[in-house]
Amino acid sequence: MAKQSALKHKKGESTAGLREVRAKARSSAPALDRLIHERLRLGIISALAANEALSFSDLKSLMGTTDGNLSVHARKLEEAGYISCTKYFEGRLPKTEYKLTAAGRRALENYLSHMESLIQQMRQR
Repeated sequence: MAKQSALKHKKGESTAGLREVRAKARSSAPALDRLIHERLRLGIISALAANEALSFSDLKSLMGTTDGNLSVHARKLEEAGYISCTKYFEGRLPKTEYKLTAAGRRALENYLSHMESLIQQMRQR
């Protein structure tokens, strides 16, 4: 019984310490842009930053994802004002083209600066 009690006490101390470290980390570092931090959305923004514009098919191929998945994530980025979506017809075929907006470029630059800062902090330790 005494061993179990001691283990519970040590476990409680380590959990409290972990909570304290997490709280300090939250207060000392600005929050990541959760909208961009998601893997597929970061991929979309990065691909558009490297290209003037990309079609839905091009993005789908680059990201290796499904129509529905790409559509949902692109819509979230569009609603945030990070990308613009233009729909048009080429002959009888519907086309969708995406471009990175100025707000999207700023958001990506801020995200990358934040990540670079985190990397530098980790390397200094």
